Amino acid sequence: MATSNKAVNYTTEQTADAIAQYATGASIDAIATALGKSTRSVIAKLSREGVYKAKEYKTKTGGTVIAKETFVELIANALNVDTEKLGGLEKANKATLEIIYKALVE
Repeated sequence: MATSNKAVNYTTEQTADAIAQYATGASIDAIATALGKSTRSVIAKLSREGVYKAKEYKTKTGGTVIAKETFVELIANALNVDTEKLGGLEKANKATLEIIYKALVE
């Protein structure tokens, strides 16, 4: 039976330290610096450990970000037409799509 000589990227102690720092609110950059790792490596490790929460993006007014494709789907549903018939509408800017959608549902 062959044994694996795979290099360990994170020791058990490093993993525990990263998790503990993240749980107390330390930034990914700070954790990466403390461990001598890249931020992408720390994010990947915390994700594998099941503790990393991706940053949720918000609009300038604090609302949930909605993709243009979603607005086109909402408009199509409000008009009771197939989304594919409104394919060119995705080229409009998001503010315009939002105005059209709100006008249809109000």
